[in-house]
Amino acid sequence: MTARTPTTAYPMTIYHKPNCSTSRNVLGLIRESGVEPEIVLYLETPPSKKKLRELAKAMGLTARDLLRTKEAPYEELKLANETLTDDQLFDAIVAHPILLQRPIVVSPRGTLMCRPWERVREILPA
Repeated sequence: MTARTPTTAYPMTIYHKPNCSTSRNVLGLIRESGVEPEIVLYLETPPSKKKLRELAKAMGLTARDLLRTKEAPYEELKLANETLTDDQLFDAIVAHPILLQRPIVVSPRGTLMCRPWERVREILPA
């Protein structure tokens, strides 16, 4: 696929971690499609609890679905406890953004957790 001249006419946002290969692959596919997305470095600028709720709802996911279970805070905070509410889980993600599953991409065609990374193709411009 030939790279197109980047455009911002198709608004996309990626919640990105630069040293994550999945996140880098997703960003690469977005750029190959001709879109230069808004990049949210969520470890530096974590989404608010309200934004996390909006993202989860848009993807049809729960707070628990957004958790990375292999990160240290997951064990330390005992987040596997099934009695924890979405509110408590969102609070944990806000306090420890490393817990946020990545990458999340928002586009006019939908919001997706792009795992595997090829899923981003579902929401790229037609």
